[in-house]
This record gives sequence, structure tokens and C-alpha cells, in this order.
Amino acid sequence: MVAGLPREFKMFLLRGNVVDLAVAVVVGAAFSALVKAAVEDLITPLIGIAGNKDFSDFSFTVQGSTFRYGAFVNDLISFLMVAAVVFFLIVKPINVLVSRTRMQPPADPTTRKCPECLSEIPRGARRCRFCTALIGTS
Repeated sequence: MVAGLPREFKMFLLRGNVVDLAVAVVVGAAFSALVKAAVEDLITPLIGIAGNKDFSDFSFTVQGSTFRYGAFVNDLISFLMVAAVVFFLIVKPINVLVSRTRMQPPADPTTRKCPECLSEIPRGARRCRFCTALIGTS
């Protein structure tokens, strides 16, 4: 039982979905770093033009406790940008492609019409349940 574990583990790792997931995580992490840099270096300075401050430095103090809301807003903007990019550049185009290519294959009929009374009967029936006519199988 233990002797087959390395081979089984290797097969698990080399399955397509595991490799695809690993690639997606790596690309996603790189994309996230890119978006975070864009938010911190380009977008939040534009939003935080109120003075020469960086938006991530925004905070307020209540009874000696400092609340740094600027970093949270940076992360919120990053999340919204990633979500928008994923939605508009991945989800929407894939949904359009799927809807264009989604054609219902002709269903394998499980019923047929009785030649005598035209009722729907099972494909393998030899006698109609409605008119009791003998029917050849096809």
C-alpha cells in the first residue's frame, strides 16, 4: 500500500487540473502585484491629491488610538480593479463565447410515436399502452 504512494502522488500532481491551478495561482499572484503597484503608485496619488500626501498615509486618531484607513482604501481599490479586470476581460468574453457555441445536441430519443394512435411510447415497447397495437421494435 505504501509502495504505490509515490507513483499515485506523481499522477495526482501531473493531472491537468492540478497543473492548471498551480499556473493560475502563480499568474494571479503576479497580476495582483501588478495591480497593487498600479493602485499604490498611480491611482491613489491621484485620489489623494489633497496635499502632498500619499493616500495610504491617511489616518485619524480617537483618544490615542490611530485608525489607518488609507491602507484599507488602497486594498479596496485594488480589489475592485482586480474584480473589474477579471469580469470584463475574462468572465464576460468567456460567457459570450459559451453562449455562441452552446448548441443543444439533438437528444437521443427515448420515446417514439405509436403508428396507430400517435401516442408517445417508450422506444423499446412492443405494444402500445394506449391502443394496445403490436409494434415492431426499432
